[in-house]
Amino acid sequence: MEGLISTILLIPLVSAVIILFFLRRHGELAAKVSTGAAGLVMLISVSVILADSESAMGKVSWLSLGDLQLSFGFLLDAEARLLLFVVSFVGFWIHVFSLGYMREDPAKSRFFGGLSIFMFSMLGIVVADNLAMLFIFWELVGFSSYMLIAHYFHAEESAAASKKALVVNRLGDIGFLMGIALTQARFGTLEFTELAKVVPLHPELVTAGLGFLLICGFLAKSAQFPLHVWLPDAMAGPTPISALIHAATMVAAGIYLLVRIDFLLVPEVTTLIALLGAAMALYAGFCALVQSDIKKVLAYSTLSQLGYMAATVGVGMPGLAMFHLTTHAFFKALLFLGAGSVIMAMHHEQDIFKMGGLRKRMPWTSGTFLLGVLAISGVTLTSGFFSKDAMLLAAYEDSIPVFSMLLAGALLTAFYMGRLYWLVFHGSSRSKSAKSAVESESVVTIPLVVLAVFAIFGGFSFVWPNELSQVFSAELAFVHDSSGHLFVMTFGSLAWIFGLWGSWNFYSETKDSDPLAERANVFFRLCHSRLFFDEFYDFCFRRPLKTIAKVFEALELLFISGLMVRGVAGITALFGLATGFAHRGGIRSYALWFLGGLVALLAYAGGCLEW
Repeated sequence: MEGLISTILLIPLVSAVIILFFLRRHGELAAKVSTGAAGLVMLISVSVILADSESAMGKVSWLSLGDLQLSFGFLLDAEARLLLFVVSFVGFWIHVFSLGYMREDPAKSRFFGGLSIFMFSMLGIVVADNLAMLFIFWELVGFSSYMLIAHYFHAEESAAASKKALVVNRLGDIGFLMGIALTQARFGTLEFTELAKVVPLHPELVTAGLGFLLICGFLAKSAQFPLHVWLPDAMAGPTPISALIHAATMVAAGIYLLVRIDFLLVPEVTTLIALLGAAMALYAGFCALVQSDIKKVLAYSTLSQLGYMAATVGVGMPGLAMFHLTTHAFFKALLFLGAGSVIMAMHHEQDIFKMGGLRKRMPWTSGTFLLGVLAISGVTLTSGFFSKDAMLLAAYEDSIPVFSMLLAGALLTAFYMGRLYWLVFHGSSRSKSAKSAVESESVVTIPLVVLAVFAIFGGFSFVWPNELSQVFSAELAFVHDSSGHLFVMTFGSLAWIFGLWGSWNFYSETKDSDPLAERANVFFRLCHSRLFFDEFYDFCFRRPLKTIAKVFEALELLFISGLMVRGVAGITALFGLATGFAHRGGIRSYALWFLGGLVALLAYAGGCLEW
């Protein structure tokens, strides 16, 4: 087993190294190598999952400093098996889609090399058996996202978005690293299995401060309040990267971290997580209502769904959060790849008000996208229905305020996703690009069909007992046996019914502008401003720090570059000039200097001159 886990990690890493050193100018071959590696990882991962349902562990010593013992090891328990399948399966189909989407890209080698590094990093997080190892791969995921978001680095928007993602995530990682150090200091270990044994013996050491530090990493990686501002801007990267970040890698890592460290979180921390998650589900839903960029609608939907997962962990049901993380990976990858297919057909136009009428021109994309919309809306018997209702039930049993916000978020989800579908695929074409759009090639549509199957039927496969569903089967049975089951299921169904029906009334006809903006202008503008979070951070942090940086730059130019560097150089130059003046090659001057020096020496020797 240990050899297979090592192989799973090494395959994408070796793929990236081969592309970096040997295939930088061979884009087509690099794409095939990276995709082949992803396919091999998926096959081995499935074989590992099916081979044995027992937890597997293995480690090698890495660093020993006094009492500090760090190791590289793997832990393949139920949670790791589930996410290993999600990352490898969804990642492979995103690779396949990218073969068509990036076909004409001149930097194809760099793109697929980055994809392989991204897969390696996320797989490392999944199988890591301790917080130190997890943090190393955590940082590699951050680096990979920075590199891939900046794929179109010549565009100012992409360059700025990548830097924003890097900086915001580093802020969260500072707190996370401090939390890891505090965990080591208090418990003497960073291994998840050992911590699970030690923590119950010393409950007094599990404090709110420790929990707050540890969740800083989650808040940044999963883009939750107040570190959420980077994710919508990350849409500046290529669409397959958006799919990978939102469905199976970066943002999923934050939820996975919460599940891993659940026993280190005291009630004060979990309550905060639940409230922040529920608030994000609502806030992101309102922001998605007013977006005109097809990818940004999906970006805010991811923020909202991550809020659901966070709130579910907060109310004490981490297994159900993993359930929704799994179903969400299927339909969110489907939706992003469907958006990519539309963007290709529209010659990279992303404004949904310039689309319309694509249902007949792109039947495969339209049909699969509709299935994704139904799944994320939680329509009965889709995969989203099972996981969404389970989360609503968990919230209902624990906190009515959290449940109310999540239920409102469910209504908004159905509304803005219906709005997106009607504007893109129904009505008449609203631009030349829409009128000339054609269906994408098979290498693009096949991943859509596969993911659509899982988006619809994935819920059934995980509700029934199997090797993967043991993560949440007990929690699922508990909430379904609760007294509020019928009540929650009824209101959950009403949410998607009224949401889709309302969006149909507003947007089913051809629209050149948003009727919501016309009827609720102030509300529309407020949501479009994202509640001025970016402006607030710009005013409170970026501008003051920029001013401070300019002051330090001036001081550096004055004292370091000026006095210390140029000043010393200037003094040396003056001595050089003086010495040069004294050595102009005149015999008389040399003799005069010689005689003067001789007289001075004689005077000193005779005691006539005092020094």
